[in-house]
Amino acid sequence: MSRVRSEQHTPRKGYNGLARSSAMMCLQEALQFMSRPCLFSFVFLLTAFGCSGDDPLIEDPEARGALLSDSRIEVVSVDRIESFGVPITAESPVELVRITYRTIDANGLATSASALLAKPTEIDRPLALASYQHGTVVRKTEVASVRGLDTPEALVAVVFAATGYLAVMPDYLGLGESEGLHPFVHAESLASAVVDALRAARNYASRQDISLEREVYLLGYSEGGYATAAAQRRIEASLADEFTLGASSPMAAPFDLAGEMVDLLAREDAYPAPFYLPYTLLAYDAVYDLAASPSEYFVTPYDQTIPPLFDGTRSGGEIDAALPEVPRQILREEFISAILTDDSSPWRRRLQENTLLSWTPTTRTRLYHCEQDELIPINNSTTALSSFLDNGAPESRVDLVTGDFGKHAECAAVFILLGKFWIDEVRGTSQSKRSEADLIEQVRRSGWRPIGE
Repeated sequence: MSRVRSEQHTPRKGYNGLARSSAMMCLQEALQFMSRPCLFSFVFLLTAFGCSGDDPLIEDPEARGALLSDSRIEVVSVDRIESFGVPITAESPVELVRITYRTIDANGLATSASALLAKPTEIDRPLALASYQHGTVVRKTEVASVRGLDTPEALVAVVFAATGYLAVMPDYLGLGESEGLHPFVHAESLASAVVDALRAARNYASRQDISLEREVYLLGYSEGGYATAAAQRRIEASLADEFTLGASSPMAAPFDLAGEMVDLLAREDAYPAPFYLPYTLLAYDAVYDLAASPSEYFVTPYDQTIPPLFDGTRSGGEIDAALPEVPRQILREEFISAILTDDSSPWRRRLQENTLLSWTPTTRTRLYHCEQDELIPINNSTTALSSFLDNGAPESRVDLVTGDFGKHAECAAVFILLGKFWIDEVRGTSQSKRSEADLIEQVRRSGWRPIGE
């Protein structure tokens, strides 16, 4: 396994601590005015000065990230956490909470979405906020906020929470309690769902009097790796005053949509997950209104049979059973030609807009990708790394870890846990003294499979 070692840093002052300091200064200013005659009411002064116990976190129910509801799913005991066999020392039971929050849809209109929160119940020190972005899901209920630990990926949030994090897992638009078709690999809506889930998690922490460190951490695999990169890009570009990213780890991400992924799905070869192609096309058509009907890109009979398959009630495997093994066989030949070679094609332009190569990460970033990934080839990450470095990212801030731990699904458990341990190192709270080889072996022995076949 190849890698470049990362630097470490010391956690900064807690987020809620800063909020309370700000509120105290605001209160002191108000009290100075109370000594004057003809005072307005104290309540009015508090309002006029914007004072609150955590004034940066005042919630307008219509504001993005506003917490709309929260409900307990279950409490996971330490014994149950350790029964999964992952190489961590659980410091606390973990409570799983379903939240809904205010966000925007792909057209910028107000909507709501859901997420899973995982919080330790017996850790008193400030927690770090981490967001894990899940892999590709089609069935709306196949997410952690609905199924809890019956969704294997939910264990990622539990592992983070049990070791000193407040972990959030956004469901994304169109999944969980969100209506409509999920905008699959659409960078802007994925970034918004993640950013607003982070805001909702902070609001939840404020309500529950949970103190948070300033730094925020991002991690995701497959589509979740893509969502992680999209959210990182958004935060670095326009939200650096609101979020301090400590580290980000996009894993097995389809960075190169207009290049590597289009070429792969347009080949005359069988592909293990053919539903990826119609999922992308239907999602982009829904977001960008690119065609009058699916008959403009799907051949008969798939123009009639495919759209109903994506009603949110079926899994990717169930959809695959209704598709040919060679994805391009569902497409019109003129459409394939345009999307591969015609730069004036609106489809190709939209794929280029959502290709996550033309930016320069400033956060400490580690990519992970398995050498034998058959669904999202490793060239996505090697191309991304080269692009980031060419764009001016320093080698000390961005690197790529590769390994041969099997195919896309088999590799997920190893790299997700290694990514978590790397974030611990960056944060300065690493538990393990064992070698990386021992950790990898224990993860593989556990049999945990967070990503489905």
